[in-house]
Amino acid sequence: MRKYLVTGLLIWIPLVITIWVLKLIVDTLDQSLLLLPPQWHTENFLGFHVPGLGVILTLVIVFVTGVLATNFLGVRLVQLWNAILNRIPVVNSIYSSVKQISDTLFSSSGQAFRKALLVQWPREGMWTIAFLTGRPGGDVVQHLQGDYVSVYVPTTPNPTGGYFVMMQRKDVIELDLSVDAALKYIISMGVVAPGPGRSAR
Repeated sequence: MRKYLVTGLLIWIPLVITIWVLKLIVDTLDQSLLLLPPQWHTENFLGFHVPGLGVILTLVIVFVTGVLATNFLGVRLVQLWNAILNRIPVVNSIYSSVKQISDTLFSSSGQAFRKALLVQWPREGMWTIAFLTGRPGGDVVQHLQGDYVSVYVPTTPNPTGGYFVMMQRKDVIELDLSVDAALKYIISMGVVAPGPGRSAR
């Protein structure tokens, strides 16, 4: 009896959570339909709302924005937009911080989360997976003796929460493991063991 119940839960729980997350994403992105004139809403000519149209509209807006921002005029407009936002009190601190993070994470030239590491955390003798995010900068460097790297130690099973620490390079071990595989290992709390390293594929 217990065996069948556990088997059923293992089938339904991932499916239900996946559907719930997808519905949350679709419902959130569907809010972009509010940008359209009311007469263009599907409720007016079909009689009901079509889920997912907001996702398509959002992708189109993001794609067109990317296309426009890559030409000469678009680059100038983006620079002007950034300059205006950086001059507004309060807004500038929030916008600049978020922009730096997004540029680091999503830019093709960014170096965040490019390497999976093995580090001793939270004390010597205990090991966990972390991610290399770069090197210490600014005045921090003046107070560190030796070769240090910036490391993000995620929590389990939610890797969006974690700790930013600076460790000596000699104290971290670079893993022959992709970032995606390392994230799956963390989220699964060690249940989903990573396969062969990248060099083996």
